[in-house]
Amino acid sequence: MSDATTFPVAPQHPVPDHPHVRLIVAFMRAISDGRTAEQMAEFYHPRVEQVEFPNQLVKAGMVRDLAAITEAGKRGKQVVTQQSFDLRSAVVMGDLVACEVTWRATLAIPLGAIPAGGTMVAHFAQFYEYEDGRIRRQRNYDCFEPF
Repeated sequence: MSDATTFPVAPQHPVPDHPHVRLIVAFMRAISDGRTAEQMAEFYHPRVEQVEFPNQLVKAGMVRDLAAITEAGKRGKQVVTQQSFDLRSAVVMGDLVACEVTWRATLAIPLGAIPAGGTMVAHFAQFYEYEDGRIRRQRNYDCFEPF
């Protein structure tokens, strides 16, 4: 480890060229490009369920439907000015994709020891289930680096 706040990241593995993975890449790119929460709805099945397991930011975890995902996206834009995703690996099994992702975000406000303008980093394990070519269920296991 280079310092106390940066964890080593395993080498990136080849990401399969699969329609479900291409949708995830487009989804992450759209978030990085700053698309609105309403614009992001095109990626989700109307009956989407997003499960965020307990983590440093959402202590009790959270289950969201499309309306709650949209609202969370709006709130997130008040906290984060820019974000990027590094898709480290993906495994496809039918309509299920398991991903390992490194996320970086520039904060609009201070959070813990990170000042406004500083970078927050997290490592995600994400599981996407598809229905009708869209994200029907998303489960996130978010591991934030110390902040």
